[in-house]
Amino acid sequence: MTAPAQLKVLSIAELQPGMYVVSVHKQKGTIEIKTQGWARTAAVIEQLKQKGVQELVVDLSKTLDQPKPEVAAPITPLTTTGRNREKVSFEQELGQANTLYQQAKSLQKKAFADIQAGRALNLQPFQDCATGFIDSVFRNQDALLCISRIREKDAYLLEHSVNVSILMTIFAKQMKFDEELIQQLATGALLHDIGKILVPDNILNKPGKLTAEEFAEMRRHVVYSHEILQQIPGLSPVSIDVAAVHHERLDGKGYPHGLAEQQISVYGRMIAIVDTYDAITAQRCYKEGQSGISALKILKRESPQSFDPVLLAQFIKAIGIHPVGTLVKLSNEKLGIVLKANELEPLRPVVKVFYNCKFKRYIEVSVVDLANLKVDLEIESAAMPEDFGIDMIRLFRQSVLE
Repeated sequence: MTAPAQLKVLSIAELQPGMYVVSVHKQKGTIEIKTQGWARTAAVIEQLKQKGVQELVVDLSKTLDQPKPEVAAPITPLTTTGRNREKVSFEQELGQANTLYQQAKSLQKKAFADIQAGRALNLQPFQDCATGFIDSVFRNQDALLCISRIREKDAYLLEHSVNVSILMTIFAKQMKFDEELIQQLATGALLHDIGKILVPDNILNKPGKLTAEEFAEMRRHVVYSHEILQQIPGLSPVSIDVAAVHHERLDGKGYPHGLAEQQISVYGRMIAIVDTYDAITAQRCYKEGQSGISALKILKRESPQSFDPVLLAQFIKAIGIHPVGTLVKLSNEKLGIVLKANELEPLRPVVKVFYNCKFKRYIEVSVVDLANLKVDLEIESAAMPEDFGIDMIRLFRQSVLE
């Protein structure tokens, strides 16, 4: 039985996260609330304040039960005590990065199984995983970035959130956020797509175009994720926010709530960029992934309508124009994998060369720093492995991990 409405006029100072807003009662500006709904976070309330809202009509019968900040399980402050944070070479970090990546995939697999079985998720392993990512990124971010490029077509559901978490960690480091906030963002990214396990497999893995009904159900994965995350004791509001808004767009054409502009936090804008980038570059059972450069071009083309151009510029700076792990074709018709970015010359990274395109054969591996003045080479274009019959997983394991 539906509870009777309990309408009450509150000042903006009295509005609390979880309250259901019916309408604006008094304001300085001309903001319009398109649809009734919950003010789920303190960030949303702050945005209403900034837009001049002074009083609102709320329905107290619909207030969501939310843990109060003072009793919520705190996230343990991050320290460097007992943790290895010393900067190391790409080669030194690669093994540890690979171990972290495989552990994260196993964690995701267990989480999906827990959700399907109706078991509650334990927050601590996800926080530990995020902390591991942070440590690795601060030691040498290129290693994890490279490992995240090892794609398996049938493992998208497991790999995508892991990759988004890695990219979000690197992005947040570029933004110079404090480590506790980086951990919250990385944790939220790890969990942002957890609701997809509740979408029927025939829709989730459908190779053809989805029907309108199927597309509506696919979109509901964001709602499912949000509902699951709200039930995890101690999970940061920031972590919940990035999961709840990763498909919202600045022009209001995203989903599930059609948020726009200032309704979307900085963190929501960041994960929108990261999530889209990884989705475009991912290998799936029904499509080949595109190159990192192609993904960045798409993101730039859709800015500022969908994506924040200022944040996008920071993201590109964080991962590089030719991200580590990218397959590239050089001006001498050789193929190589980008091993290391050159901050001063982003178009000239360090590349491991291994294939001759002209003769279509593997060659003796060599490492070339394109920024070296003695090297008369440049990157001609990004390359797709399927165009040359190259098994990237096998190549990474033989040429990069070994």
